[in-house]
Amino acid sequence: MAEIKQAEEGGIQALVEEMLDSQKKILKELRKVIVGQDEVIEQVLISLYVGGHCLITGLPGLAKTLLVHSVAQTLGLIFKRIQFTPDLMPTDITGTEIIEEDPATGRRRLEFVPGPVFANVILADEINRTPPKTQAALLEAMQERAVTVRGITYNLDPPFFVLATQNPIELEGTYPLPEAQLDRFMFNIMIDYLPEDEEVKVVQETTGEPAEEITQVVSGKDILRYQELVKKIPANEEIVRYAVRLTGSTRPGEDSKQDFINEWVRYGASLRASQFMVLGGKVRALLKGRFTVSTEDIQALAKPVLRHRLLTNFHAESEGITPEDIVERLLKAVALPQSGL
Repeated sequence: MAEIKQAEEGGIQALVEEMLDSQKKILKELRKVIVGQDEVIEQVLISLYVGGHCLITGLPGLAKTLLVHSVAQTLGLIFKRIQFTPDLMPTDITGTEIIEEDPATGRRRLEFVPGPVFANVILADEINRTPPKTQAALLEAMQERAVTVRGITYNLDPPFFVLATQNPIELEGTYPLPEAQLDRFMFNIMIDYLPEDEEVKVVQETTGEPAEEITQVVSGKDILRYQELVKKIPANEEIVRYAVRLTGSTRPGEDSKQDFINEWVRYGASLRASQFMVLGGKVRALLKGRFTVSTEDIQALAKPVLRHRLLTNFHAESEGITPEDIVERLLKAVALPQSGL
């Protein structure tokens, strides 16, 4: 038994080293076209290793689409882009049935034509520019990894990621995403403007010779293996409890220990937030060369996990309080694990 356990641990160690090596190769390829944005890239890759979907928010022109396309190229997976517009229909995403005639018999039959959602990496570009009915067409695919058309369920091949981009909802012609769909996204990653030196570098590189082409360095099967590896990494109960306390503290109610939550929040985060913080913490720990999840890992991922799951009320909006501000206060207010991990 001891030999079997030792062999298993050796296999896990080898897979961890392979994953870290793949991470370096992916970053090297992304650096060919992406300047800066280290934290953004790290969070996107964490979501891939977990198997979670990702929402990327930022103003136009901040390379959101380029980032997603580049990640897909490094994985060598089937990539489809869906440009969300006000007139986009649900069947434009999932696919539809058409009438075809059998050349042998002359009989007509309904034939299902798969939509662009039947791919491995889906870029839902400007997802908040289409009405909720069409946004909801992605719900089943994101949660069940399947699409149902006229009562028939079609499974999507793994790995399957939805990497959606959106412009801030205060811009014209945008629709807020339904709460149920927002909760399906592991992260809401915010992209901001680059520092001046990095912006100068981007301008120089994009106005000169064409950049090197991105090549595939990891396969879809590798990603699936890494996802299984992440689940095997242990998380101390106190760390899990800390993540659960953070999530629970976002929910208003009579038993809320934080007065500002009752004052500013309409609805808090669901159980998925705790799950994603722990899973993301496992990946972050591995990428930092650790086999144990720390408080630092949970805190580093609290904002991207929670910011889109907090629905603020009128009082918060009138005072200019954002979900980001509330998460910041929670990180200071919620007690840390006693073990000091």
